[in-house]
Amino acid sequence: MGFLTVTVNLPFKPAKNDEGNDCANNIEECALYRMLPANAKEYVKSSPHLLEYLHVFPVDTYGIPLFFSELKRDLKSMKDPNLIYPAGDDTFIHIFPDQKDSRNYYIPIEPSFLHNVSDYLPVIEKRLINLLDALDRDPVSDEERTKVLSTLMKQITHVTKNGDSIESLLSRDQKNGGFSAKLLAFLQKDLTAPKGGNGSQKESRIQQMTDGRIVLNPQEYKAIEYLMIRDKIGLGPLKPFITDRYIEDITCDGVGPIFIEHKIFKGLKSVIEFNKSEELDAFVIKLAERIKRPLTYKNPIVDATLPDGSRINIVYGTEISKHGSNFTIRKAMDDPISILQLVDFKTCSYEAAAYLWLCIEHGMSLFMSGETASGKTTSLNAMTVFIPPENKIVTIEDTPELKVPHRNWTREVSKGKGRGEGEGSDVTMFDLLKAALRQRPNQILVGEIRGVEGSVAFGAMQTGHPVMSTFHAASVEKLIQRLCGDPINIPKTYVDNLNIVVIQSAVKRPTGETVRRMLSINELLGYNPETGGFSFVEMFHWDPVRDTLDFTGKGSSYLLEDKIATLLGIPESKKHEIYDEVEKRAKILERLHKAGYTDFYELFDMLTKVRKEGLLKIGG
Repeated sequence: MGFLTVTVNLPFKPAKNDEGNDCANNIEECALYRMLPANAKEYVKSSPHLLEYLHVFPVDTYGIPLFFSELKRDLKSMKDPNLIYPAGDDTFIHIFPDQKDSRNYYIPIEPSFLHNVSDYLPVIEKRLINLLDALDRDPVSDEERTKVLSTLMKQITHVTKNGDSIESLLSRDQKNGGFSAKLLAFLQKDLTAPKGGNGSQKESRIQQMTDGRIVLNPQEYKAIEYLMIRDKIGLGPLKPFITDRYIEDITCDGVGPIFIEHKIFKGLKSVIEFNKSEELDAFVIKLAERIKRPLTYKNPIVDATLPDGSRINIVYGTEISKHGSNFTIRKAMDDPISILQLVDFKTCSYEAAAYLWLCIEHGMSLFMSGETASGKTTSLNAMTVFIPPENKIVTIEDTPELKVPHRNWTREVSKGKGRGEGEGSDVTMFDLLKAALRQRPNQILVGEIRGVEGSVAFGAMQTGHPVMSTFHAASVEKLIQRLCGDPINIPKTYVDNLNIVVIQSAVKRPTGETVRRMLSINELLGYNPETGGFSFVEMFHWDPVRDTLDFTGKGSSYLLEDKIATLLGIPESKKHEIYDEVEKRAKILERLHKAGYTDFYELFDMLTKVRKEGLLKIGG
């Protein structure tokens, strides 16, 4: 990607920075540095640009921001957050309150943030291109490209030491030197700044050594190196958003600011803005080229996956988007959320998790259903720890999001449209699901069922292949309507092959906080041809007053009593013991939680040990 024009619109008037440059040279003598807490001092030592930012931030008015190395969920209750946390090795994020808006500010602090190095960039880029052309082999991976770019940057620049003035450096260099004034003028000819608006030749501030290396101070060098890697190899101005693990969604609705959905601080507005349609159009075109899915007037919409696995949708031009080009990125999960973390978040309960454990372990098919951004995929992924460790699993997705802890895992991703029947070289979800049935899996996980692949999924259930998937419906009734209507068209008598429907939603609490909750866990019993309706029983129900997920169906579970108990050979007279097993498993999960086994992969390992050691009364 080329260097891209975006505007940084700070929400405060920058303070006068009288000592900022001196502090860069002698950090220990900086009065502001001495006022910082211990963890902040460590950050600014390794990242001087953070201290430069604090010098322009009006600390006299707003106070020194709090510094966090990690954000905890209890920070959600902070009314007017003024804090800084790291997002990657060289970027920090400042969350700053806006008293006039429900959305607070999101301020990325990058090495290039306060340095205007635009004069240098075209000159350095030109010299880098010449050196890159002379390479024996083109770098293949982004890691290789980054390493090569950093190495070449060192060859064409000279970085001054702290306290060195450029004038004294050049004077010493010429004395030792070497080059005639005529030759030096020839070397410097590409360092002349372009003509200004008044037609006069503007003198460039760029200086160079007699051997042609460009002279930079440490801050300028860091800023240029960062911009080169960010814009030439990475995703340009989006880098801070992509590296911030607390971001869920990134949205640009058109000309204006970039909006984000934050895991802790929810809806925020970035200070990074696109002020002109032309700038935004150029950015989305470059972005599409970077992910090898070019935009055209004929095909102005792109759905794709970014290198880190995040999902991106781009719409180009004003013909179909009246506010201009727009894009939305749904961030990929770094580490999968575990079922015990969902209990922590109160999305689920120990008892509900134990019920799902018993059902999934014994081959029940399950749909996680809900609206957009209700956390369906996260919850479905968390449940995979309950699949027996020896099972063979096949996952089928449009965008690879599911992360399964099992060793015997085949991961399939559609190619092309991803919907309906394939055309040409497209490999759709439908195609992959048919192929999966020939692979003899113990479990099939489908990213989302939304089209004709649904009929294959139900065919798989009929032949004894448990299927777990997400589905877009806000209630059991709506789910059944969608299953039996176009384009899925499942016969009504087939619906009871699906055993469990979990309804999940993003709900508002009285505090105003938006949280994700399992609203109900339901068992599908079947279709009644006499009434034309479907029977289902609600096993768990969310009580919004107490914010609890209650086992309302205890003692009346068809799956536990008539399916799982029968599979296990439990006599009719003792079928009630199956509920004791649910309670026992709930206590096991609670003990593991208290012992600190909340990590997704650690929990899977512990549940495997529980099975091996025979701690489960049945099913182990």
